[in-house]
Amino acid sequence: MTFSNPSLDPQRLPLLEEAPLEPVSWRLAPCQALLRTLHWLFLALLAFFLPLLHEELAVWQPWLPVGVATLGVISVLVGWCDARRRAYGLRQHDLIYRRGLLVRRTQVLPLVRLQHVETLSNPVERAFGLVRLACFTAGGRGADMVLEGLTAERAAAIRQHLLAQLESTPETQAGRDAP
Repeated sequence: MTFSNPSLDPQRLPLLEEAPLEPVSWRLAPCQALLRTLHWLFLALLAFFLPLLHEELAVWQPWLPVGVATLGVISVLVGWCDARRRAYGLRQHDLIYRRGLLVRRTQVLPLVRLQHVETLSNPVERAFGLVRLACFTAGGRGADMVLEGLTAERAAAIRQHLLAQLESTPETQAGRDAP
């Protein structure tokens, strides 16, 4: 057996930035805004009532909830903008997910490493008709990639495609053919 590992010309490699990406559903932004608003509303109420329980914090009573609410509004706005910039791409050999507003994160999941796919949604996501697609690979404790903001139809189509790819891998075929 002869081992071969030829060098590649980096100038001829396809650029990840040029991969066509499809934006996630526009409904992700209001869904994220609602979830963040509920979270920060709870924290603002806590900040309002906490000084009433402790005398030494009473001097901060009017300012503490205002500060928490201001942070909440900023968080909702940043979350809205972040959700509008998310995109994904499904190629022949990998799945790409790009997200982030201040810090851009691009995940690439090679389909040959894929072992399991599942769909997830909480009640708020279901109200907006959204589903998360969680992709698992070998050796990981949790999902290696979670695509947020997919419509139920799109998530089902991608899941079906990924499962078909999983079924057609040589490792899967060898496992089924074994006695």
